[in-house]
Amino acid sequence: MISLNAYRSQWFGNIRGDLLAGLVVALALIPEAIAFSIIAGVDPKVGLYASFSIAVIIAITGGRPGMISAATAATAVLMITLVKEHGLQYLLAATVLAGLLQIGAGVLKLGFIMRYVSKSVMTGFVNALAILIFMAQLPELDPATVTWVTYALVAGGLGIIYLFPLLTKAIPSPLVTIVVLTALAMVFDWDVRTVGDMGALPDTLPIFLIPQIPLTFETLMIVLPYSVAVAVVGLLESLMTQNIVDDLTDTKSHRNQECIGQGVANTATGFIGGMAGCAMIGQSIINVKSGGRGRLSSFAAGVYLLFMVVVLGDLVSQIPMAALVAIMIMVAVGTFSWSSIKALRTHPRSSSIVMIATVVTVVYTHNLAIGVLVGVLLSGIFFAGKIAQLFKVTSTITSSGSHRTYVVEGQLFYGSVEDFMDAFDFKEALEKVVIDVSRAHIWDISSVQALDMAILKFRRDGAEVEIVGMNEATETIVDKLAVHDKPGAMDTLMAH
Repeated sequence: MISLNAYRSQWFGNIRGDLLAGLVVALALIPEAIAFSIIAGVDPKVGLYASFSIAVIIAITGGRPGMISAATAATAVLMITLVKEHGLQYLLAATVLAGLLQIGAGVLKLGFIMRYVSKSVMTGFVNALAILIFMAQLPELDPATVTWVTYALVAGGLGIIYLFPLLTKAIPSPLVTIVVLTALAMVFDWDVRTVGDMGALPDTLPIFLIPQIPLTFETLMIVLPYSVAVAVVGLLESLMTQNIVDDLTDTKSHRNQECIGQGVANTATGFIGGMAGCAMIGQSIINVKSGGRGRLSSFAAGVYLLFMVVVLGDLVSQIPMAALVAIMIMVAVGTFSWSSIKALRTHPRSSSIVMIATVVTVVYTHNLAIGVLVGVLLSGIFFAGKIAQLFKVTSTITSSGSHRTYVVEGQLFYGSVEDFMDAFDFKEALEKVVIDVSRAHIWDISSVQALDMAILKFRRDGAEVEIVGMNEATETIVDKLAVHDKPGAMDTLMAH
């Protein structure tokens, strides 16, 4: 558990930077929340209320200060079919249940699964997300629908973003970009798309409500698959983003607390008419690059967002989309790991394949979870292949030719079982066989069954077999699973 002093520092250790960064994030959240609502097939206020609620609550309950969570495309796409077939109330119920599942994951301390996501998968995840962020801006740059003014504003916005910090870093350059481009568009009355063109902003505060659904087992079976998918995808993206923000800020955070925090935020959001969400890498990077470091930045972003859409909706709706496109292009460029392209020449081929496969899968499916799953599976396969190559069996025979000792070295598991069995000459006439595993480790049921089979084949031809050198862990699994000393052992093995 974090100490009270440390928690207080996470709130008030960077007040000015967090408040300014939160304002930039809030402005960038508005069009995205509206867009994600449209993706899910619901009213824009569902995404806006969700972004407010999640950002505020995660600031209090989350495990990663400075990380921004809100309504996201990753969770919105999972809800399309549910909304289409059953309506908004079922989406709200699925959001509540997804949050409860995430709380359960945190209580069960399932955050450890991030240990098994390799650096190559992380790099692929980041690069794919950068590409998706950039691709999401292309509709706003379609020459068939926008004028040259839009391109000029985007170019000007990028110029401000990258050149203004040379003058001063006291004010985040993305915030300056939004203010300057909005003022220019309003003064000259340019015909450009604005935030208001994406959908009507809500003009009232959210209220507490209970989803109006039948409380039956049938309802649970309808909602549960969507809730599980949202919970898994949400936690996966949140924990991946958490790792990235850890690296950006050179600080450590609490994975299991983040799981619980995300769950609490989603559960509460479902009761105020909002959709499920998770951490947002793009907004988190905007926050960090704008000077946000503490919990106050996320809290401020949520409060600013609600204030702007409810009270300042008329003004916010005038923000040109070109300003937000410029900011998101900056995020895409800053998110992409450019060094990973150069590293393709020097990194092991397996690592490069994992990274590229993750990128291609995510970009093709637009589903971060599927891409990461492909990357993790490939990493596991390549790792197993490398470990299997380090396995070998050597043997020596006594001068009389009646006793042979096999020395097993390396990791004996499903990937090295075939080499293990090929190393034995079962046709050799021997009185005694010693299998020395003092330099090996037996890992799984496949390797235990292979050991059983080797022993039984030697015994079948009249040889005495002795196993020596088992370490404690190996001895435990062999004693538990081996059948070579049990009646009918060969029949048992052959039956499998």
